[in-house]
Amino acid sequence: MNAFDVIVIGSGPAGSSAALTALKSGLSVAIVDKATFPRDKLCGGLFTGRSEKAMKAIFGLDVTSDLFLRSERMRFSAKGRVLADIQNTPPMHLTMRRDFDAMLHEQATANGAVAFLGQPAQAIDKANQTLTIKNGETLTYKTLIGTDGVSSFVARSLFGRSFDPETIGFGLEIETPMQPDRDDAVEVDFDAATWGYGWSFPKQKSLTVGVGGINSRNDSMKANMATYVDQVDGDETLKYKGQYLPFGDYRKQPGRGAILLAGDAAGLVDPITGEGIALAMESGAHAAEACAEAIKSGNPKAAYELYFAKVRPIQKELDQACRWRLLMFHKATEGYFKKAFERGSHLQMKYLQLLAGEASYNDLRGALIKRLPKLAFRMIKHKLGFRQPS
Repeated sequence: MNAFDVIVIGSGPAGSSAALTALKSGLSVAIVDKATFPRDKLCGGLFTGRSEKAMKAIFGLDVTSDLFLRSERMRFSAKGRVLADIQNTPPMHLTMRRDFDAMLHEQATANGAVAFLGQPAQAIDKANQTLTIKNGETLTYKTLIGTDGVSSFVARSLFGRSFDPETIGFGLEIETPMQPDRDDAVEVDFDAATWGYGWSFPKQKSLTVGVGGINSRNDSMKANMATYVDQVDGDETLKYKGQYLPFGDYRKQPGRGAILLAGDAAGLVDPITGEGIALAMESGAHAAEACAEAIKSGNPKAAYELYFAKVRPIQKELDQACRWRLLMFHKATEGYFKKAFERGSHLQMKYLQLLAGEASYNDLRGALIKRLPKLAFRMIKHKLGFRQPS
């Protein structure tokens, strides 16, 4: 009874997507999660058009008013100074991850996934293809998918550590009461953290306020957070939630043999838009598809090569996002970007189209190429100036 075709470790959007996709392929599936549902998750909860499409494709579910707040307004700022306040944007939705993740998990279990909740994974025996969980049970698998977040146990089991703290991000967040006069704009502040941003996202009953940036470039994230909370009139007495954020540093090898990594465990988070939910659902489904193909071929260990071919386009998108991040956040060019963003409706609309799932980074490639000479010149000047004696 403890033998499964696929074991999924972690039941966030990536894990539930993987489980349901595998079940639809006729595979037996176990879901192992250290938490029970519902559970909290540090996340702004911005549900983009791409997320909406992924949820529909994988779960057959539509956005509904009970779990999602609809917004058609976005405000961009820099240390509180408004760069753009755009109304009648493509629709965006906002959700509480506690409720959203529980809904997806229920979809997976209702379709036949066997859940082992409140049971952290303890050991993976790759030779014998077994997983031992906290209560001492041993589960066997043909393939295993790690969707257990940025601090992934599965990634540690494969590669010795889950992430490099020097290259990924760190974020702080609170859920604060909504101010009576606060509008429903989705707000992003490009100066709330170094090589990162702040977010102020309205929900049906509260406001999610947070800051995140590259961990090694922010010596005082708590000070950044305090400043931003004050800026948006949040409750300064609330205790911060903190978590590493894997944006901008995906795993070049998201698995090995019959063991795959998806979602945050594979570092699949967009460093520009913060998009992680859609990439989690998409990569989870890709992982399950690869497992089904490998098992059907009689060679479960072929799952990784099949999966890599499916997930590589997402990695290429993130490569392009990182090039744009260089333009946005490098000291030599961040002022140039903010001025261009403030006066350029074209750049604003492209950002909104990315969020809506109506554009990709391929669509922005031409704009980046045009800016590369000026970007390179500014970076060289900055570097030479830094080296000159004062």
